[in-house]
Amino acid sequence: MRRRHLRQVLRIDHAVYPRPWSLGLYLGELATIEGRSYLVARRGTQVVGYAGLMVIAGDAHVTTVAVAPSHQHQGIGTRLLLVLVRDAVALGAERITLEVRASNREAQSLYGRFGFAPAGIRKGYYVDNREDAVIMWAIDVTGEEHAARLAGIEASLPRPSVLQGVRSA
Repeated sequence: MRRRHLRQVLRIDHAVYPRPWSLGLYLGELATIEGRSYLVARRGTQVVGYAGLMVIAGDAHVTTVAVAPSHQHQGIGTRLLLVLVRDAVALGAERITLEVRASNREAQSLYGRFGFAPAGIRKGYYVDNREDAVIMWAIDVTGEEHAARLAGIEASLPRPSVLQGVRSA
């Protein structure tokens, strides 16, 4: 993700989240180079999805993942998460966590494919409607079992040539 992508990222953010991030928040994350990974997925010049994380002391936290509504259910979120998890490991993470709306079963299922498991609840976490967040963790993401899981996920994806801007190992 680069500054030039932010107009399109914010457009997606506003389409999928009740409380989207501000431009300033994205600029701050992009300015913080150490321990961060922010990605965009593009079709041609159009940003169709994005994801980000931060790594601190061996723990990664997925800060955001979103795909434009018109491009959902095409494997873009899966590919973004695949690259993000690999980036987390490259940045020294041994574990990865995230929060997801309790009602978002589809996202929970996706995260489950990556080895994330529910570990707790944050009551009233989402300020727009006081919905609970499910805290999910993926543990031992540096192990061979997790690497095999990622390889299996990657093998199940359509050819990456239709998508630009998301690195693949």
